[in-house]
Amino acid sequence: MVRITEDLIRRRAEHNNCEIFSLEEVSLHQQDIEQIEHLDKWCRDLKILYLQNNLIPKIENVGRLKKLEYLNLALNNIEVIEKLEGCESLKKLDLTVNFVGRLSSVESLKHNVHLRELYLVGNPCTEFQGYRQYVLACLPQLQWLDGTAVGRVERIRALQDLDDLRRRVLQQETEYLEKREKQKKKEQIKATVSNPQDLDHEELSSNFSDEAKENRNQDSNAESEYSPEQDQNLALNSHSEEQEREFWEKPCAFTPESRLEAHRYLEEKKTAKERQREPKGKVKAPRTLITAEGKVLNVNEAKLDFNLTDDEDNNCVLLDLHVYRHLDTSLLDVDVQPTYVRVTVKGKVFQLVLPAEVKPDSSTAQRSQTTGYLLLNMPKAHGEIKVKKAVLKTSHVKKSNKNAEEKPKVMTGCKRLEVDPSKTSTIDLTNIVPKENCTAQGPLRFSWGLQACGAQEKLVSKEFVDDPEVPPLI
Repeated sequence: MVRITEDLIRRRAEHNNCEIFSLEEVSLHQQDIEQIEHLDKWCRDLKILYLQNNLIPKIENVGRLKKLEYLNLALNNIEVIEKLEGCESLKKLDLTVNFVGRLSSVESLKHNVHLRELYLVGNPCTEFQGYRQYVLACLPQLQWLDGTAVGRVERIRALQDLDDLRRRVLQQETEYLEKREKQKKKEQIKATVSNPQDLDHEELSSNFSDEAKENRNQDSNAESEYSPEQDQNLALNSHSEEQEREFWEKPCAFTPESRLEAHRYLEEKKTAKERQREPKGKVKAPRTLITAEGKVLNVNEAKLDFNLTDDEDNNCVLLDLHVYRHLDTSLLDVDVQPTYVRVTVKGKVFQLVLPAEVKPDSSTAQRSQTTGYLLLNMPKAHGEIKVKKAVLKTSHVKKSNKNAEEKPKVMTGCKRLEVDPSKTSTIDLTNIVPKENCTAQGPLRFSWGLQACGAQEKLVSKEFVDDPEVPPLI
């Protein structure tokens, strides 16, 4: 029995990033589901639900789906239309090829005021006289029934004859239910009396064929030992083929029990074939990672490229493993031990012996976002981190054209600066202004006509006339 699980719904919700709570459409067809469950709790926003071609015997656990617009339950074992009153937004209901015999259960769809399309093709109720008229009279909101549009005249006539139609439908319904009860009792008696001999013959044939193959592999010369078994296998196989032909050609009523019986028969046949195929494939022996003496082996099942570096400056061992770029990180399993490291990539083991003992607790694992490579940083258990020597960098000073050809000298030791007054090229600030004889004494005085400190007076022309009313020039 296949159940509706969270994992199943998430796998069917890839178009919604595997999110369940906001899922609006899900397809669960051809899953051999026998019960509707959990959908009304996990997927409250469902609008379209596909459940066709399963083994569902009744409608349940969908009444809380208020936004459900389309429900497909074709090719199931449903006998009664029920528990759909809570689906307020239901517009289309498909019950093609089911076992709906209680046509009066259609009246429960009156509460679904938005229902526009209904499909009941292939159900026993469609053989009742007045089936279409009765459904149209009970469901005035319908616009399509079994793929045929509903006309206004047809609806009016159905409403006029509703009482007579209900009486005839109920009479045919009781007759069908009595017939159905007899079928159920007959199937129960058949199930208690009959023995599953078909499966026993198939299992025997598979066992005999397996033994014959083992004998052939062990001793190719002992033909006389397995030849009788081979004849018996052929006889059993022919007998099973006859039984299979008889099973499919035998006439039987189209009931939920017969459909379940056919399904069980196919499942048993499938499992028997799988058992026959199992010995063909050789089971690989588990790979030895550590010998009985405790020696760790180098293994690279995934055939990945890698770089192992012994970083003496930082006192650690670096392993750069070239993992597939688009591989999900959840498929990687890293196990760092003091003497070796083991990385499992999608079930394939990569194991490498380390050149020195490391600290597993202090080790780190990082993955590149561009290349996808896996970098393992494993500090060594023994040793010290070496301090790098500082290198003095010489500063290049711009020199004059004369000293441009000279190479810069590197200072090897501490030297003191000695000043030689004869080799100095600095300017004496005391000699910037030349010394001259200054006739003026005391503080500096500014005058408009004369300059201080030995400044020569300008000669005045003879034609100059000093007008006292004219102000001096500034």
